[in-house]
Amino acid sequence: MVMYPSLDKLVRTRLRQWPQRPPGMAAKTGSPDGWLRGRPCETNGTNFPFLKLPGSNRFRTLPDGLWLNFGGTMHEPFVDIFAIEACGSLGNLLDKRSRFAPSTHSLLAVCPVPWLMHGVMANDTTPRWKVTGVIREEPTMPLILPVRDIKVMYGLKDRHYQGFTESQIPHPHEYFVPMDALTAERGHESPAIQALVARSAVNANFLGAGP
Repeated sequence: MVMYPSLDKLVRTRLRQWPQRPPGMAAKTGSPDGWLRGRPCETNGTNFPFLKLPGSNRFRTLPDGLWLNFGGTMHEPFVDIFAIEACGSLGNLLDKRSRFAPSTHSLLAVCPVPWLMHGVMANDTTPRWKVTGVIREEPTMPLILPVRDIKVMYGLKDRHYQGFTESQIPHPHEYFVPMDALTAERGHESPAIQALVARSAVNANFLGAGP
């Protein structure tokens, strides 16, 4: 049995098994799929997408898992995000929830050049910038996009999860799972996880709307 030095490392290891599109999220019909997994990547390093507020150079949000769905046009691009945060304590949960709370500020997603230039996966050498559909040429500067829609899944330890479900009401953009769902081997294949993620789709609130 492999021993992991921390819960965060175990969660990130498991999330590397998750696909480029969040599991259970339907692919777009008749158009390219703009989903890419930004965090964690297959390789170690620091040149991965992160979130920040406009004008901030110091404070960054680095979710344990971050998927980006690029949309719009080359002249007016945007990104929808699906994030995953593993919370080892209630204090950690409160801090992370505050980072994704509704705000009058526009959250920005920053995609560094090395990440954009790298292949999508080990078996797919297509540069990520080509998959975004919003970049015309090889990037020489980071791609910084406004975040249009935010969905966040929080993993809680059993004792915290039970208490939260009994006394708290999630915000519309929030989803909660026991930590075991994130640390399970190939947890993305769980029908329950896929069903929960599917509910976070942008069109899920429309009657009869396509994916």
